[in-house]
Amino acid sequence: MQDHLKAAGYGDSVYRVYGYMCLDSSSQSQADTFKLVFDEQPNSRMFACAKSLFISDQDKRKHFRLLLRLFLGNRQEVGSFQSRMIKVISKPSQKRQSMKNADLCISSCSRVALFNRLRSQTVSTRYLSVDRGAFVASARQWTAFTITMVEDQRADQGDFVLSEGFICYGCVVQLVCTESGVALPPMVIRKVNKQHAILDVDEPVSQLHKCAFQFRDSPQSYLCLSNDTIIQYQAPSSIKDPSRVVLNDGSCWTIIGVETVEFTFNQGLACIQTPVSPFPVITGLEVNGGGHVAMLEVHGENFSPHLKVWFGNSEAETMFKSPKSLLCVVPDVSVFSDGWRCLRRIITVPLSLIRLDGLIYRTTFSFTYTPELQPPPSVRGAGGGGKRDGGVDGGQEDDVLLETIHQEFTRANFHLFMQS
Repeated sequence: MQDHLKAAGYGDSVYRVYGYMCLDSSSQSQADTFKLVFDEQPNSRMFACAKSLFISDQDKRKHFRLLLRLFLGNRQEVGSFQSRMIKVISKPSQKRQSMKNADLCISSCSRVALFNRLRSQTVSTRYLSVDRGAFVASARQWTAFTITMVEDQRADQGDFVLSEGFICYGCVVQLVCTESGVALPPMVIRKVNKQHAILDVDEPVSQLHKCAFQFRDSPQSYLCLSNDTIIQYQAPSSIKDPSRVVLNDGSCWTIIGVETVEFTFNQGLACIQTPVSPFPVITGLEVNGGGHVAMLEVHGENFSPHLKVWFGNSEAETMFKSPKSLLCVVPDVSVFSDGWRCLRRIITVPLSLIRLDGLIYRTTFSFTYTPELQPPPSVRGAGGGGKRDGGVDGGQEDDVLLETIHQEFTRANFHLFMQS
């Protein structure tokens, strides 16, 4: 949308994006809505943050959503978007955590963010972030990391065996940036209590717990920040208690689970004048029939009669059933190949939803055509070595086999694979 306005010669004030963010409560006043001002990042992305949003003491909800409305400078609405459900955690649990409190425990392969707050002062908050491939401490922007348990074995080739389950203190973990893939070395996660890392605790890690990260290959070194820089802090052992290590302020981190929500759309060659929301979301696929007539039922949310299902670059005949269901005819597999002799292989095409005005909604789903390559009994019975009496020679027999495979292909079963 911005590119179209730029190409038309409009000024910066017209195509510049701005937005408003608030909680999903119907009682939200204008004062509770935070205006977002987007800054352009080095990677050509736009970034904004709403640090003033909060849950009041009078709000007794246990879950809420964030609502975002985006506009262009000419007041044209881009659309409205909402987050997934967010759990309200007023303060970290002081009790020993158990696996029963699964919603508070940090699980392996989940996404987390880390921040450091000096003496509980909000203005001193620094987030562990990645900037241009380097780890930094940012006062404004946090990065989502995938935290994964790693088997405590030093592989010869530097490979690590990943583990599932809840993360407990004393486990070896690795933090990987979800966007860039940049990773920190394997570290042992330690519980923090009164500026000390406790070495003999093995309870599950919980939301908003204070923790420290001890480098596995350098046990005296801990992940630490110094102003905007990430360093290794050499922590001395406690004189009074050998099971504790003395930390500084910069090596005490608070861990919290995070989620990211992505909305991907493209206007193609058209200049869209209407909002892109409500945003259609596919949650599942179901195939009925096969061969020449196969139907695909698409399950999801926010569907409308103005949407068509596309298999790759091929539009499918689509029927609207309800806001949660679309039904379409699966295109013949020959649409995706020049000749049937090339169809003796699995073919996978992406699925998209395209609005009648040309707006393209990309999805994470695909459709796979799988041929049955087994010939019928009349051909299989001609096996064995040599040449059959009165039969066809080898070249003609190959053609017969190919023709049979082609016929079998047109009666193929269709299989689905979800790619996320």
